[in-house]
Amino acid sequence: MVQNELLQKAEDVADQVLRHSKHILPHLARFCLVSTFFEDGIRMWFQWYEQREYIDHQWNCGWFLSMSFVVINFFGQLIGCFMILTRKKVEIAVGLLFGIIILQTIAYQVFTDVKFFMRSLALSGGLLLLLAECRQDAKSVFAGVPSLDNHNKPKTYMQLTGRVLLLLMFLTLLKFDMGFFHICFNLVGTILIMLVTVGYKTKLSALVMITFLMLLNVYENAFWRVPEWKAMRDFLKYDFFQTMSVVGGLLLVVAFGPGGASLDEQKKKW
Repeated sequence: MVQNELLQKAEDVADQVLRHSKHILPHLARFCLVSTFFEDGIRMWFQWYEQREYIDHQWNCGWFLSMSFVVINFFGQLIGCFMILTRKKVEIAVGLLFGIIILQTIAYQVFTDVKFFMRSLALSGGLLLLLAECRQDAKSVFAGVPSLDNHNKPKTYMQLTGRVLLLLMFLTLLKFDMGFFHICFNLVGTILIMLVTVGYKTKLSALVMITFLMLLNVYENAFWRVPEWKAMRDFLKYDFFQTMSVVGGLLLVVAFGPGGASLDEQKKKW
């Protein structure tokens, strides 16, 4: 009884937060989601020569192809971010950023590192949620006739797939040791992300997960504390902004709900 009351109070607080932030939450979600692409695009500008040399050395592809890689990443990411933030041709922008993920996965051989590959998939999940959000609800062919559920299935499946892929980001954060803090971290985080994935108490679970990830991100990926000349700074910055993009995906779930393929939605039909 006490647990139900506490849970109800927590949901009430979450509803109040959402009510007061509903106008800025979608914009904040999109900004966080594209932050890693924006940061990487800017990095291409400041590390133009180093990136070109790396690709040329890695693939022995010559000056033209290595330069093309840098140019595509620079313009593709910044243009995609601008289109999403200004709500212009969002579906095209999402496709462009998907292409960047695939290109970088191949060029940097991300698939050989399980952690980085799972994070790339989690980032793709955030883009899927953005794509689902921009799709208009299906309308009936005949005026006054309700739309069939089947018309909205693509959007529903995208929302479900997006939530499942976001789960992969948390899996890369699990700590496999028996310390008390790490056991608590693994347990609490796993419960929260599973609730988001299946869509149960979704908005509350996602809000708590966002707070959880933000605190962890600031603590573990504080790249601003590392001198610029150290290579570790770039790794921490990469992790920081990738986590921010997953936070953006979770904010989309908070702002627009989990969709039809969720326990929350099914409860309405019971």
